[in-house]
Amino acid sequence: MTETEKSSLGSLVFAGGGTAGHVSPLLAMAAAVRQQYPDTKVTVIGTESGLETSLVPQAGWPLETIDKVPLPRKLNLDLLKVPSRLYATIRQAENILRGKEADAVVGVGGYVCTPVYLAAKKLGIPVIIHEANKKPGLANIVGARFAAKVATAYEGTKLGSAPEAVGMPMRAEIVQARRGSGTAAARTRLGLDPERKTLVVTGGSSGAVSLNEALAAGAAPILDTGAQILHLTGHDKHVDERRFPSVLHEHYHQREFLQHMEDAYLAADLMVTRAGAGTVFELTAVGVPTVFVPLPIGNGEQKRNVEHLELAQATTVIDNADFTADWVKTELTALLTNEAELHRQAGLMASFGQRDAAARMVDMIQEVLA
Repeated sequence: MTETEKSSLGSLVFAGGGTAGHVSPLLAMAAAVRQQYPDTKVTVIGTESGLETSLVPQAGWPLETIDKVPLPRKLNLDLLKVPSRLYATIRQAENILRGKEADAVVGVGGYVCTPVYLAAKKLGIPVIIHEANKKPGLANIVGARFAAKVATAYEGTKLGSAPEAVGMPMRAEIVQARRGSGTAAARTRLGLDPERKTLVVTGGSSGAVSLNEALAAGAAPILDTGAQILHLTGHDKHVDERRFPSVLHEHYHQREFLQHMEDAYLAADLMVTRAGAGTVFELTAVGVPTVFVPLPIGNGEQKRNVEHLELAQATTVIDNADFTADWVKTELTALLTNEAELHRQAGLMASFGQRDAAARMVDMIQEVLA
């Protein structure tokens, strides 16, 4: 094997997008490939409407886009348009794969993946899939039927004939984050008081209006304890100060989005968040006490994502309908001020942490290409 062959896996095309839950593990795998095989050519395929349009270029990777073809959830006239639309996007994907002389496709799911998987199959290009959720999405179910390798984040996920549980690929900054020694510095970087107890609240990259408003309406008792709040509201979901005066408090900090979430994890004495698979794995890797409020729509995968943590009493899981201003005022305030319980949950969360998934995915890709 030549030195060039040792440093390259050829041309890899990563596919996925829509939300940070898809884009983040994709970027983590791409970075791990580049670290181990620096001469590998990497391209990402997404759509023009997902977070990949900003996050992929920011990470330094070339992005190609194809049209988005969502599958209607109900039987209607839109369903009749799907075959022709899907065929057109498969052709788009074929053109990209040919142009990039792709040696393999690595997919993480989302609307973009179905046509890319089908195009790769048609061209005889091997497909490697990573499924983040306990309950697989439709694109990965389709691709897993002919994929060369299927990896899952969770044990027991039923996908393909022989899935391998590897955990969740995460950015090196999160894998290396350690609470305690890095907490004060992280709070300073975020413009917070480095010595003040900190609650971090986020509804994910898209935000969550109900969660935002419940937190804002119930924040006063938390602030009265001397704690500070970092509220990541999501794009265009800034909380209205006229409706919720507590957000005007000097220690209530609103931001739409935080690119370096490891700072939030390090800063937090307690997190409140949705239960997307990527978020769950990141919080266990860092060992952050967390209240999970699973997204109440979709196929219920967020509830499944945290069942093992709830069963082990490593975390608090509350239904979205029960996360109210009154719950924030009483239960959330009580938890934030209970040092013993926070310490107990931190240890249990860390015991579920997995940090080597990105490296394992690189090994899987190399095996397929060997």
